[in-house]
Amino acid sequence: MSPVNKNAFSLIEAVVSIAIFVLFALGIYGGTELVFKIVYASRLRILENGILNEQVEIIRNLSFHDVGIVNGSPAGLLTRTVTTTRNGIDFIITRTIRNIDDPFDGTVTGGGDPGGHLVELCHHGNTIAVADPAVQAHLNHGDTLGPCGGEPPPFDSSPADYKLVQIDIICAHCQQQKPLSMVTYVAPKFLEGDPTHGALFIEVFDSQAQPVQGATVHLVSTSTDPTYDFTETTDNDGMLRVVDLAAGTTAYSISVTKDGFTTDGTLLSSPEVPNPTKPLASVVAQDVSEVSFSIDTISSLAVSTINNLCSSVGSVSFFIRGTERIGTSPDVYLVDDILSTDGLGEYSFANIRWDTYSFGISGYDIIGSIPDVPLVLGAGVNQELQLVVGPNTNNSLLVIVRGSNDQPISNASVHVTSTSFDETKVTGFGSVGQTDWSGGSGQGVWSDETKYWVSNSVDVLTSPGDVMLTGAGGVYLSSGELESSIIDLGTQASCVQLAWEPVAQPPETGADSLKFQIATSPSSTLESWDYLGPDGTNATYYTVSDPLIHDIHDGDEFFRYKVYLETASTTYTPRLSDMSLIYTNSCTPPGQVYFGNLGSSQHSIVVSAPGYESYTTSVNLSGDTNVIVQLSESE
Repeated sequence: MSPVNKNAFSLIEAVVSIAIFVLFALGIYGGTELVFKIVYASRLRILENGILNEQVEIIRNLSFHDVGIVNGSPAGLLTRTVTTTRNGIDFIITRTIRNIDDPFDGTVTGGGDPGGHLVELCHHGNTIAVADPAVQAHLNHGDTLGPCGGEPPPFDSSPADYKLVQIDIICAHCQQQKPLSMVTYVAPKFLEGDPTHGALFIEVFDSQAQPVQGATVHLVSTSTDPTYDFTETTDNDGMLRVVDLAAGTTAYSISVTKDGFTTDGTLLSSPEVPNPTKPLASVVAQDVSEVSFSIDTISSLAVSTINNLCSSVGSVSFFIRGTERIGTSPDVYLVDDILSTDGLGEYSFANIRWDTYSFGISGYDIIGSIPDVPLVLGAGVNQELQLVVGPNTNNSLLVIVRGSNDQPISNASVHVTSTSFDETKVTGFGSVGQTDWSGGSGQGVWSDETKYWVSNSVDVLTSPGDVMLTGAGGVYLSSGELESSIIDLGTQASCVQLAWEPVAQPPETGADSLKFQIATSPSSTLESWDYLGPDGTNATYYTVSDPLIHDIHDGDEFFRYKVYLETASTTYTPRLSDMSLIYTNSCTPPGQVYFGNLGSSQHSIVVSAPGYESYTTSVNLSGDTNVIVQLSESE
């Protein structure tokens, strides 16, 4: 038996040793790599500092009037962006030069800091303006708040007192994240600026009148001397103050943009827009001209056209118009288009400005919309709009009922009358019914509104528009019934109430001589239908005293009714002249009612709702008319 070698390593010891060696090697490699990165970054900084110093020396050797950007303000000999190569490394140099209006000798606004961030103090008999953090130090040394003698700093007709120069440099192809910057000031030896120049203040705000910071302002002028073509950004107050521009009437084209925002700007007069609301800006010598623009986050709008059964209606022509005008005399709107939904009844606006939009339909009536129109579209929202369309009629009326908070009011009664029309509808509900059965029986699915499915012992021809018991010589059968065709209510329908006319029947016919049962189903192909009453069974009937529909029918799409006529005296018959079902579905517009096929005459409208004061108005109908009614809460 051979002796055990106690000097050898076990497998575990060998693995641990290798792991320690690998970690040690990686540590050395990582440390070496870090050292190289630091050295390389330091080398970049040294090169960039040298280039920045060279740039500053170049600018210092220029004439004061030449220190500026080509086509910029101040105008000069320098280009905004240049590329230079040192030691085989490319660097991008960006120059920013701005005129500074020093408040010591007054400002272009006359009396204090244009930005409103400086405080006026009286310092040894002179009025100065200092930043907020420096106020206390001045007060500690004997200065007093406010201008000396109560006089504000004078108006400075030459506000370009000196220039701020900022030079940024960054490696073009390195992993440098932030540029290295150097800032200096350049002052004139004698005069401040050109007396033929003026100032242009550009204000940018959003839809809530709040300042928009960091908006890009592109200013172009080709008719002035010098010419300008430069881009700047707004400050924290949404302002861009350019205090040294050549005077010119309607000479400056301005566009305002920002990533994710709408755009705004001046507009050149054209045959399409002869009188722009925002013409090219002007600059007056030794004066301040002010212009303002409004931008905000972009919105999207998805328009769909559907019918009252919630089914898509494709290829519907519609027009959309906003309220924002880009021209007057004549009015020219920013959004004023005639468009069409696609085959699925859809149209999308991927980039649209906040505004209030009106809509119209060609070839159909708008019988409602979700939400109601005109549509108030906010900034930065994704909005869906469903336009519910129906058969086109010569004259129609859509009544929109709102509360004091502009929210739709459902369950409001809208009574519309004229010399030849009298009808009441309730907002927030759909209605389907029948007023004529003279077309006869045999219709399975409802399409002809004068037909039905089957009847027994009823007469629909003697008095067209009425259903009554069959009779001869003034004597009627004791009972009869009529079963309707299958009526489509649309998806997610909920039946609410039955209504019929006349409510009062001849007393001789007895109690409940006219009554109903209804049947619903998610399918239109049932072989047999279960007709139920208000308790959800076939043992009860809907009568004048109990017209509310049991919720057992909620969610079904297809509906049919059966009407029962009975008489206690065969010399009298009950009579049905109008029957309707009140229901809701997923495309029932809230707070709206539609009346179609009206006459072109004056119509009276009376609107009432629980908890609100009633409202009465009238309208002369001519075409499709929308009326918005705003109800006040009753005291």
